[in-house]
Amino acid sequence: MTPTPVIAVFDVGKTNKKLFLFNEDYKIVYEKSARFNETADEDGDPCENIDSLRLSVFDSLREIFKRKEFDVKAVNFSSYGASFVYVDEDGAPLTPLYNYLKTYPDELHKQFYETYGGESTVARQTSSPVLGSLNSGLQLYRLKHEQPEIFSRVKYALHLPQYLSYLISGQMFSDVTSIGCHTSLWDFERNSYHDWVVKEGLDEKLAPVRNADAVMPAAFPGNSYSVGIGLHDSSSALIPYLVSFTEPFVLLSTGTWTITLNPFDHSPLTDEELKNDCLNYIQYKGQPVKASRLFAGYEYEQQVKRIAAHYNQNTAHYRTIRFDADIVAKLLAQETVKKTGATSLQASVFGQRDLSTFANEEEAYHRLMMDIVDQQKISTGYVLKDNSVKRIFVDGGFSKNAVYMHLLAAAFPHTEVSAASMAQATAVGAALAIHKAWNSKPLPHDLLELKFYSVTQGITT
Repeated sequence: MTPTPVIAVFDVGKTNKKLFLFNEDYKIVYEKSARFNETADEDGDPCENIDSLRLSVFDSLREIFKRKEFDVKAVNFSSYGASFVYVDEDGAPLTPLYNYLKTYPDELHKQFYETYGGESTVARQTSSPVLGSLNSGLQLYRLKHEQPEIFSRVKYALHLPQYLSYLISGQMFSDVTSIGCHTSLWDFERNSYHDWVVKEGLDEKLAPVRNADAVMPAAFPGNSYSVGIGLHDSSSALIPYLVSFTEPFVLLSTGTWTITLNPFDHSPLTDEELKNDCLNYIQYKGQPVKASRLFAGYEYEQQVKRIAAHYNQNTAHYRTIRFDADIVAKLLAQETVKKTGATSLQASVFGQRDLSTFANEEEAYHRLMMDIVDQQKISTGYVLKDNSVKRIFVDGGFSKNAVYMHLLAAAFPHTEVSAASMAQATAVGAALAIHKAWNSKPLPHDLLELKFYSVTQGITT
């Protein structure tokens, strides 16, 4: 039997670590999932277990190379951003993989922004909201000022996708999609590292920049295959849509964060947008992508746990709740708080609601989704100011949630809202980025299946 040519893609999320093999038609022919217990850094804060992750990558590849039915042509990586691995001359990590939710010291925060022109100036120039440790550049600044001895031993600070790539290629690079994801490192006006990065000497700790479609020969034993340099997951998830559609669209990528990406809006970010967690990403071809972020997936998980505990249910039960327009109409009629543009994007109203006021769990669940979509309407609205965009594509977890999708369609009645049915868009994006390096066929144009949601059944908002 002739082995099937495939690409192996490691898709590393905060919770699930997945390996996919795609054939030349971008169909999944193998998948494997792993979860690791978190470890703790020197302050006792939870963080990724980098040793478990490294060993899992090696073990998974060894297992794949043993399988005679596959011919691995290339390997690539996508992972969450805002996370640096600090490696020494030998490529060994010098610190834990600090969590991007780790509290940032107030004094260091104040020192940084006072030195470099203030929060609004740095945020505007770097298209990065002021996010503390979520600005990975400030993590590196912190290492320099709090742990100078370790900083002096750092050969390179590698974003997580590029560290994973290094494990297999033996070469260290930076990529534009990771540099451009709310790092506070990149000056979008000048298209280069910001002055503060150079003044602090951090540019010397950042590996040379390569294009997202670059490949290298493999150092890890196996057949003759290519290795991509890895991509930031949100930018990777956008690639299948850029390949499939040329008319302006917005992608709502949903997971722990719901991130609205508009690759057709290149206008500078305003102070208001930056204060409301808008930012610019850099897509794999190097152009900026205006984006807004909402911690909606996390909020959803926390509040579903609360509902489940109240009604003595398993959280999995709520995945199958069907949309009920009558419940929505009833809840809208009961709503005493007038909707305004001042709805908080930090947490949904639902966290303050008394669950005993709902008639049943279906009502409570619909109210949760209504509160989340109220936030989403505001967040997405920041990158939908250009009337040329007529389509919203939703991928990820919420795309499979009928209650969310119907409510989103009602929130944007003049825009076509569709759930994008695509197996693992983030991983496919990483495969597409290096298509020419492993695939003998032309780029496919049937990657996505769309399910359209319209404003029906008398829903009003």
